[in-house]
Amino acid sequence: MTTAFSDYLKQHDYKNFDLKAVLFDMDGVLYDSMKWHAKSWKETMDEFNISSTSDEFYLYEGMVGRSTINHLMNRERKRDATPEETDAIYKRKTELFSEYNDGSLIPYAYDFVKQVHDDGFICAIVTGSGQPTLINKIETNFAGLFSKERMVTAFDVKHGKPHPEPYLMGLEKAGRLKPNQAIVIENAPRGVEAAVAAGIFTIAINTGPIPEKILADAGANIVLPSMEALYTNWSEYRKQLIAKAD
Repeated sequence: MTTAFSDYLKQHDYKNFDLKAVLFDMDGVLYDSMKWHAKSWKETMDEFNISSTSDEFYLYEGMVGRSTINHLMNRERKRDATPEETDAIYKRKTELFSEYNDGSLIPYAYDFVKQVHDDGFICAIVTGSGQPTLINKIETNFAGLFSKERMVTAFDVKHGKPHPEPYLMGLEKAGRLKPNQAIVIENAPRGVEAAVAAGIFTIAINTGPIPEKILADAGANIVLPSMEALYTNWSEYRKQLIAKAD
Protein backbone atom coordinates (compact mmCIF):
# COMPACT_ATOMS: atom_id res chain seq x y z
CA MET A 1 0.00 0.00 0.00
CA THR A 2 2.92 2.36 0.61
CA THR A 3 3.52 2.37 -3.15
CA ALA A 4 0.46 4.65 -3.35
CA PHE A 5 2.58 7.43 -1.87
CA SER A 6 5.50 6.99 -4.27
CA ASP A 7 3.10 6.62 -7.19
CA TYR A 8 1.49 9.96 -6.30
CA LEU A 9 4.85 11.73 -6.05
CA LYS A 10 5.94 10.35 -9.40
CA GLN A 11 2.64 11.24 -11.08
CA HIS A 12 2.78 14.85 -9.87
CA ASP A 13 6.54 15.28 -10.18
CA TYR A 14 7.14 15.98 -6.48
CA LYS A 15 10.31 14.87 -4.71
CA ASN A 16 8.51 14.39 -1.42
CA PHE A 17 5.52 15.23 0.71
CA ASP A 18 5.74 18.14 3.13
CA LEU A 19 2.64 17.44 5.19
CA LYS A 20 1.22 20.46 6.97
CA ALA A 21 -2.53 19.76 7.01
CA VAL A 22 -5.25 17.12 6.76
CA LEU A 23 -8.44 18.20 5.00
CA PHE A 24 -11.54 16.34 6.20
CA ASP A 25 -14.89 15.94 4.54
CA MET A 26 -17.64 16.11 7.17
CA ASP A 27 -20.66 13.88 6.41
CA GLY A 28 -19.66 10.24 6.42
CA VAL A 29 -16.12 11.05 7.62
CA LEU A 30 -16.67 12.89 10.90
CA TYR A 31 -20.42 12.40 11.37
CA ASP A 32 -22.48 9.27 10.74
CA SER A 33 -25.02 11.46 9.00
CA MET A 34 -25.25 10.24 5.42
CA LYS A 35 -28.08 7.84 6.22
CA TRP A 36 -30.12 10.83 7.42
CA HIS A 37 -29.18 12.92 4.39
CA ALA A 38 -30.25 10.08 2.09
CA LYS A 39 -33.52 9.55 3.98
CA SER A 40 -34.27 13.28 3.96
CA TRP A 41 -33.50 13.68 0.25
CA LYS A 42 -35.60 10.65 -0.70
CA GLU A 43 -38.63 11.72 1.31
CA THR A 44 -38.36 15.28 0.01
CA MET A 45 -38.20 14.11 -3.59
CA ASP A 46 -41.20 11.87 -2.97
CA GLU A 47 -43.16 14.85 -1.67
CA PHE A 48 -42.29 16.82 -4.81
CA ASN A 49 -43.07 13.84 -7.08
CA ILE A 50 -39.48 13.52 -8.31
CA SER A 51 -38.35 9.91 -8.73
CA SER A 52 -35.20 8.88 -6.82
CA THR A 53 -33.67 6.12 -4.70
CA SER A 54 -32.12 6.43 -1.26
CA ASP A 55 -28.79 4.90 -2.28
CA GLU A 56 -28.18 7.31 -5.14
CA PHE A 57 -27.75 10.20 -2.72
CA TYR A 58 -24.56 8.58 -1.41
CA LEU A 59 -23.19 9.09 -4.92
CA TYR A 60 -24.14 12.78 -4.92
CA GLU A 61 -22.63 13.49 -1.52
CA GLY A 62 -20.38 16.54 -1.62
CA MET A 63 -22.44 18.32 -4.25
CA VAL A 64 -24.12 21.48 -3.01
CA GLY A 65 -27.87 21.12 -2.58
CA ARG A 66 -28.86 23.15 -5.64
CA SER A 67 -26.70 20.92 -7.84
CA THR A 68 -28.32 17.76 -6.50
CA ILE A 69 -31.77 19.23 -7.11
CA ASN A 70 -30.87 20.36 -10.62
CA HIS A 71 -29.40 16.98 -11.47
CA LEU A 72 -32.63 15.19 -10.56
CA MET A 73 -34.85 17.78 -12.20
CA ASN A 74 -32.92 17.48 -15.44
CA ARG A 75 -33.06 13.71 -15.29
CA GLU A 76 -36.73 13.42 -14.40
CA ARG A 77 -38.27 16.54 -15.95
CA LYS A 78 -35.71 17.46 -18.61
CA ARG A 79 -35.22 20.99 -17.32
CA ASP A 80 -33.46 23.01 -14.62
CA ALA A 81 -35.21 23.69 -11.35
CA THR A 82 -36.51 27.22 -10.95
CA PRO A 83 -35.08 29.29 -8.07
CA GLU A 84 -38.42 28.95 -6.30
CA GLU A 85 -38.40 25.16 -6.68
CA THR A 86 -34.81 24.94 -5.50
CA ASP A 87 -35.56 27.01 -2.40
CA ALA A 88 -38.69 25.01 -1.55
CA ILE A 89 -37.07 21.61 -2.08
CA TYR A 90 -33.93 22.44 -0.12
CA LYS A 91 -35.93 24.03 2.69
CA ARG A 92 -37.97 20.85 3.08
CA LYS A 93 -34.89 18.63 2.91
CA THR A 94 -33.24 20.76 5.63
CA GLU A 95 -36.31 20.48 7.84
CA LEU A 96 -36.35 16.69 7.56
CA PHE A 97 -32.60 16.37 8.13
CA SER A 98 -32.84 18.51 11.25
CA GLU A 99 -35.60 16.22 12.50
CA TYR A 100 -33.81 12.94 11.79
CA ASN A 101 -30.14 13.70 12.42
CA ASP A 102 -28.91 12.44 15.79
CA GLY A 103 -25.43 13.99 15.56
CA SER A 104 -23.60 10.70 16.07
CA LEU A 105 -19.94 10.52 15.12
CA ILE A 106 -18.27 8.01 12.84
CA PRO A 107 -16.44 5.53 15.11
CA TYR A 108 -12.80 6.57 15.61
CA ALA A 109 -13.37 9.94 13.92
CA TYR A 110 -12.59 11.92 17.07
CA ASP A 111 -9.62 9.69 17.90
CA PHE A 112 -8.10 10.17 14.47
CA VAL A 113 -8.62 13.94 14.33
CA LYS A 114 -7.14 14.25 17.83
CA GLN A 115 -4.11 12.19 16.78
CA VAL A 116 -3.57 14.34 13.67
CA HIS A 117 -3.86 17.49 15.78
CA ASP A 118 -1.49 16.14 18.43
CA ASP A 119 1.00 15.25 15.71
CA GLY A 120 1.18 18.96 14.96
CA PHE A 121 -0.81 19.08 11.71
CA ILE A 122 -3.54 21.56 10.82
CA CYS A 123 -7.03 20.05 10.75
CA ALA A 124 -9.44 21.64 8.28
CA ILE A 125 -12.94 20.80 7.05
CA VAL A 126 -14.05 20.87 3.42
CA THR A 127 -17.73 20.01 3.13
CA GLY A 128 -20.44 20.46 0.55
CA SER A 129 -22.94 20.73 3.38
CA GLY A 130 -24.85 23.82 4.32
CA GLN A 131 -26.61 22.18 7.28
CA PRO A 132 -26.16 24.38 10.40
CA THR A 133 -27.28 21.51 12.65
CA LEU A 134 -24.00 19.73 11.93
CA ILE A 135 -21.63 22.59 11.17
CA ASN A 136 -22.45 24.24 14.50
CA LYS A 137 -21.72 21.00 16.39
CA ILE A 138 -18.08 20.87 15.28
CA GLU A 139 -16.90 23.17 18.08
CA THR A 140 -18.61 20.96 20.67
CA ASN A 141 -17.79 17.51 19.27
CA PHE A 142 -14.22 18.37 18.22
CA ALA A 143 -13.38 21.08 20.74
CA GLY A 144 -10.11 22.80 19.96
CA LEU A 145 -9.38 20.66 16.90
CA PHE A 146 -11.00 22.73 14.14
CA SER A 147 -11.57 26.44 13.67
CA LYS A 148 -14.19 28.24 11.56
CA GLU A 149 -11.41 30.08 9.76
CA ARG A 150 -10.26 26.72 8.38
CA MET A 151 -13.66 25.44 7.29
CA VAL A 152 -15.04 25.40 3.74
CA THR A 153 -18.81 24.87 3.42
CA ALA A 154 -21.48 25.18 0.75
CA PHE A 155 -21.74 28.86 1.63
CA ASP A 156 -18.14 29.54 0.57
CA VAL A 157 -17.96 28.16 -2.96
CA LYS A 158 -19.50 28.81 -6.35
CA HIS A 159 -18.80 25.27 -7.53
CA GLY A 160 -19.37 22.28 -5.25
CA LYS A 161 -17.68 18.90 -5.46
CA PRO A 162 -16.67 17.28 -7.87
CA HIS A 163 -15.26 20.66 -8.94
CA PRO A 164 -11.82 21.21 -7.33
CA GLU A 165 -12.76 24.64 -5.94
CA PRO A 166 -13.68 23.41 -2.42
CA TYR A 167 -10.35 21.65 -1.91
CA LEU A 168 -8.34 24.43 -3.55
CA MET A 169 -10.01 26.78 -1.08
CA GLY A 170 -9.21 24.30 1.69
CA LEU A 171 -5.52 24.50 0.80
CA GLU A 172 -5.74 28.29 0.87
CA LYS A 173 -7.50 28.40 4.24
CA ALA A 174 -5.10 25.87 5.75
CA GLY A 175 -2.22 28.25 5.10
CA ARG A 176 -1.85 28.79 1.36
CA LEU A 177 -0.51 25.28 0.98
CA LYS A 178 0.65 23.41 -2.08
CA PRO A 179 -1.11 20.12 -2.93
CA ASN A 180 1.79 17.99 -1.61
CA GLN A 181 1.50 19.73 1.76
CA ALA A 182 -1.91 18.23 2.55
CA ILE A 183 -3.93 15.06 2.29
CA VAL A 184 -7.69 14.62 2.00
CA ILE A 185 -9.93 12.21 3.91
CA GLU A 186 -13.11 11.53 1.93
CA ASN A 187 -15.89 8.97 1.75
CA ALA A 188 -17.80 9.93 -1.41
CA PRO A 189 -16.94 9.60 -5.10
CA ARG A 190 -17.78 13.25 -5.87
CA GLY A 191 -15.53 14.36 -3.03
CA VAL A 192 -12.72 12.08 -4.15
CA GLU A 193 -12.99 13.49 -7.67
CA ALA A 194 -12.78 17.03 -6.30
CA ALA A 195 -9.70 16.30 -4.21
CA VAL A 196 -7.95 14.48 -7.04
CA ALA A 197 -8.75 17.35 -9.41
CA ALA A 198 -7.11 19.68 -6.89
CA GLY A 199 -3.99 17.49 -7.04
CA ILE A 200 -4.13 16.30 -3.41
CA PHE A 201 -3.31 12.78 -2.13
CA THR A 202 -6.69 11.29 -1.19
CA ILE A 203 -7.60 8.56 1.28
CA ALA A 204 -11.18 7.30 0.94
CA ILE A 205 -12.93 5.55 3.78
CA ASN A 206 -15.99 3.56 2.76
CA THR A 207 -18.60 4.32 5.40
CA GLY A 208 -21.62 3.94 3.10
CA PRO A 209 -23.31 1.28 0.96
CA ILE A 210 -21.38 1.95 -2.25
CA PRO A 211 -18.77 -0.55 -3.53
CA GLU A 212 -15.14 0.32 -2.75
CA LYS A 213 -14.39 0.09 -6.48
CA ILE A 214 -16.41 3.26 -7.08
CA LEU A 215 -14.12 5.17 -4.73
CA ALA A 216 -11.04 3.69 -6.37
CA ASP A 217 -12.38 4.49 -9.83
CA ALA A 218 -13.01 8.08 -8.70
CA GLY A 219 -9.25 8.34 -8.18
CA ALA A 220 -8.66 7.67 -4.46
CA ASN A 221 -5.01 6.88 -3.79
CA ILE A 222 -5.97 4.58 -0.91
CA VAL A 223 -9.37 3.06 -0.07
CA LEU A 224 -10.05 1.79 3.45
CA PRO A 225 -13.15 0.14 4.96
CA SER A 226 -13.46 2.41 8.00
CA MET A 227 -12.06 5.31 10.01
CA GLU A 228 -10.78 2.71 12.46
CA ALA A 229 -8.58 1.29 9.68
CA LEU A 230 -7.21 4.76 8.97
CA TYR A 231 -6.52 5.36 12.67
CA THR A 232 -4.72 2.01 12.88
CA ASN A 233 -2.59 2.67 9.79
CA TRP A 234 -1.85 6.33 10.50
CA SER A 235 1.56 5.76 12.09
CA GLU A 236 2.84 4.09 8.92
CA TYR A 237 1.20 6.62 6.63
CA ARG A 238 2.63 9.49 8.65
CA LYS A 239 6.17 8.21 8.07
CA GLN A 240 5.58 8.35 4.32
CA LEU A 241 4.05 11.79 4.46
CA ILE A 242 6.82 13.52 6.42
CA ALA A 243 9.80 11.74 4.82
CA LYS A 244 12.11 14.14 3.00
CA ALA A 245 13.78 13.30 -0.29
CA ASP A 246 17.47 12.48 -0.12
